[in-house]
Amino acid sequence: MRLDVTVSSRGVATRVGIAALAAVPAVAVRMSGGHLPPLVGIAVFGVAVLSAVALLMWASEVARVDLPGSLALALLALVAVLPEYAIDIYFAFAAGSDPEFAAFALANMTGANRLLIGVAWPLLVFFAIWAVRRRGRPGDRNGVRLSPHRRTETVYLLMATVYALVIPLTGRLAWYDTVVLGGLYALYLSRIGRSEHAEEGLVGVAATLADQPTARRRFTAAALFGTAAVVILSAAEPFGKSLVEAGSTLGIDEFLLVQWLAPVASEAPEVIVAVAFALRGRADDGLGALLAAKLNQWTLLVACLPIAFFLGGGELTGLPLDDRQTEELYLTTAQTLLGVAVLLDLRISRSEAALLLLLFAVQFAIPTQMVRYVVAVAYAILAGILLLRHRREVPDLVRAAWPTGRARPRT
Repeated sequence: MRLDVTVSSRGVATRVGIAALAAVPAVAVRMSGGHLPPLVGIAVFGVAVLSAVALLMWASEVARVDLPGSLALALLALVAVLPEYAIDIYFAFAAGSDPEFAAFALANMTGANRLLIGVAWPLLVFFAIWAVRRRGRPGDRNGVRLSPHRRTETVYLLMATVYALVIPLTGRLAWYDTVVLGGLYALYLSRIGRSEHAEEGLVGVAATLADQPTARRRFTAAALFGTAAVVILSAAEPFGKSLVEAGSTLGIDEFLLVQWLAPVASEAPEVIVAVAFALRGRADDGLGALLAAKLNQWTLLVACLPIAFFLGGGELTGLPLDDRQTEELYLTTAQTLLGVAVLLDLRISRSEAALLLLLFAVQFAIPTQMVRYVVAVAYAILAGILLLRHRREVPDLVRAAWPTGRARPRT
């Protein structure tokens, strides 16, 4: 494991302390049973969610020192979006007894997924190019190149995307969607557990914490995980409620608030870490983490929603989808298909990143039914063109889906 220790112990203590203290008001309000006005609640509980993500990312990165490289990266991607899971699962659980919340569960999930490909991927590419051209970092001057083992995430993302095309036809997220998408994520974990990948290094706060003696390092990781768990349990539900109440109070579409504001809060620290990798000339590591995060959100997160809906009092047949949710799901699926097509040749160019950002900006700025359908069709057509152009890469992509033997032990 490579460690890039660029932060002093005092600096680490200060940053971790600030993150923990920022969450104190949210925990105190929740424990006291108090209720905040909607806008104040968004601020207080939103800051707590951001703090929890930061603590979780540091903890999971430190824990990677004691885990195999590939599984460690998958753990990092999963743990980093747990606050996103908590918020989305709360909406799905609440929908079991209150149908109004069903729309919010899909809004949060589709927003988080589209932000990753439409904003996070392009930002990382632009920062990586800037780092190469202006700071002399190693890398591609006009894009980001990925290591061959990233095909594993890409092919499972493709399989999940093909299956997602079927979900709107059934009119609901059902238990069998949980089986299929959860099964795909389990197969992905099995696949990477049998592969020997290059190890991604740690930077900044995580590197300093990981450089501690074994016992202290493990205690620190456990303490960070425990603190983040308390914060998530305290902040996820009231943050979701505050978003809905704020929309009603301000006359803003609650669907849009839940779709964009909550994912921004939960995804921001992860994107910041990925960009930090890019600025250090390790764009492959950064994009690999974002790709793994996209995969687990598009499989495991979606798989959790029918379960939460049922446990909240809903029917076993699953979470119903209305016309708006169907449109959003098709749009998210089409965008994901384009993302997969872009990655077929293991490179995202500057122009491809700009295209992803532009298409996202259009459907974000003009959230109408017509625009959603037009942009979805544009995504699909562009994906078809790229798939045809890179068709020679498809056999290698397919082979990446199947285990090829056990990974050799690390030395």
